[in-house]
Amino acid sequence: MQKLVFVVDDNDSNLTMAASVLETEYRVLTMPSAEKMFSLLKKKRPDLILLDVEMPEMSGFEAMKLLKANEAYADIPVIFLTGLTDSVNEAHGIELGAVDFITKPFSIPVLMKRIKNHLDIDELIRERTAQLVHLKNGVVFILADIVESRDQNTGGHIDRTSIYTEILINAMIEHGVYADEIKDWDLESVISSARLHDVGKISISDFILNKPGKLTDEEFEIMKTHASIGGEIIDRAIARTGDAEFLYSAKLFAAYHHEKWDGRGYSLGLKGEEIPLHGRIMAVIDVYDALVSERPYKKAFSHEKAVSIIMEDAGTHFDPLIAEVFCKVNEKIRQAALNHVH
Repeated sequence: MQKLVFVVDDNDSNLTMAASVLETEYRVLTMPSAEKMFSLLKKKRPDLILLDVEMPEMSGFEAMKLLKANEAYADIPVIFLTGLTDSVNEAHGIELGAVDFITKPFSIPVLMKRIKNHLDIDELIRERTAQLVHLKNGVVFILADIVESRDQNTGGHIDRTSIYTEILINAMIEHGVYADEIKDWDLESVISSARLHDVGKISISDFILNKPGKLTDEEFEIMKTHASIGGEIIDRAIARTGDAEFLYSAKLFAAYHHEKWDGRGYSLGLKGEEIPLHGRIMAVIDVYDALVSERPYKKAFSHEKAVSIIMEDAGTHFDPLIAEVFCKVNEKIRQAALNHVH
């Protein structure tokens, strides 16, 4: 399919000329103002925007600031079109995030070449980004599978908790619970990183990890170290790779999912909102999955019993707001649980 280009200019003749030239290679939509552009952006997403700088009501520079402030539009490449020829304005446009700055009247061959170059670059960046995300997710899956293959008592736990985490986070957004914090997250990356919440179990001996019965107090103290060790493992990965955003989310899940709202959890005994939000989310998910799963030392609880336990422990073990949202979507959680054999 042909690429879609928006042309935004308050001069009708400029719009007509741009459309006639560009339509030989692209789908083109023209609009006489930035306000019209933002209205159309709600319905269509262009591959590139040609944006006039000097327009009444809202200038191209002002429009650019709004584009970059909106996550949905921030990565759309923008080329400024302008009659301004001074280097100060050009520098300002590039500083705002434009990929190019073309002075009017422009050469049609030059305009077409620059548009093609930027669309090709943008497509290449998207392809490489998708490849990196695929590779990163693949590494996460392999590492998580290694952890789970050693723990014979919790088969499928990582897959299930990943699915439950996605349901719960989306519900929190829908109900406005910690939505201001979550809106800044790359949800796909965060949900993928949740698979590493038990990575610290790599350090726990097989004897303790797969003991066919309840752990002794001493053994349980050793098991508890998997949270802090998980955080340390991911810290070392961050130091080596510099992938702070993705791995930082993984660290928050790994290091803090056993903290409790009332401060009686481990490893640090954090209390309330001192506990990172990732940890408070995984605390609910992790306990729910443990409750409804059979273990060598206990039978599986029913879904209803597990939900009631989470509600009883809201405000002590769990963040009460997150526990409340969990209960609101417990039927979705139940269905997801039924689709995965424990």
